[in-house]
Amino acid sequence: MTGASAGIGKATAKRFAENDDKVLLIARQEKRLTRTVQEIEADVPGADVEPLALDMADPGSADILRDHVTATGLPVGGLLCCAGAVPPSPGTDAGDVEPVLTEWRDAYRSNVLTAVLAVESLVPLMADGGAIVLYSSVAAYRGSGGTGGYGAAKAALHSYVHLLATRLGPRDINVNAIAPGYVAGTDLFGDGLPAAREAKLVRQTALGRAGDPVDIAELGFYLCGQPGGYITSQIVQINGGAHHGV
Repeated sequence: MTGASAGIGKATAKRFAENDDKVLLIARQEKRLTRTVQEIEADVPGADVEPLALDMADPGSADILRDHVTATGLPVGGLLCCAGAVPPSPGTDAGDVEPVLTEWRDAYRSNVLTAVLAVESLVPLMADGGAIVLYSSVAAYRGSGGTGGYGAAKAALHSYVHLLATRLGPRDINVNAIAPGYVAGTDLFGDGLPAAREAKLVRQTALGRAGDPVDIAELGFYLCGQPGGYITSQIVQINGGAHHGV
């Protein structure tokens, strides 16, 4: 599981640990990842969780990940790619393309390559009947801030999901994406959203509340389990009924 040190990834890792699954937690920051593992072990006695500090946007990490998993001798039953980030906004001053290029490169590196490299490195090691879940966003449907790099990157995952579902269907591996709306309690927005912006996002929901990482974790767990085994090539929105308008 990538992006496992905080937010949705952390909650999802804990959900699988509660099911007595062996969970490999992957994230960039080793100290933070180690702390997450310790917290899960404290909350879930007997949890079989292991940290592996990697930046999955780095091509070399794909080989390290594959070798590490191969050494365990265990097949991969599920792969959840939670890693992602919103790049800093460059502004929209006309004519200055370098900041825009940086935004789009960072968006694809953090949100697309982290998933593609993890998937392609581990597909040969996956058990038939396994599952892959990629993490998109409501931004893929309604756009994002800055010059749009983040939303476009998340939308790119949708095409990849459909391709993988067709490619891996003969092995009975289901492939889906989860597209959350606003979820509180994550690090996606750095130090947090301005109160007015957060209130607006909550007002857009039918349920009148922000999502919680646990909400998203439960859906990821379902898609990787037997009850979700016939669901594939889907982009599953989970946003409390939020409107698509900004």
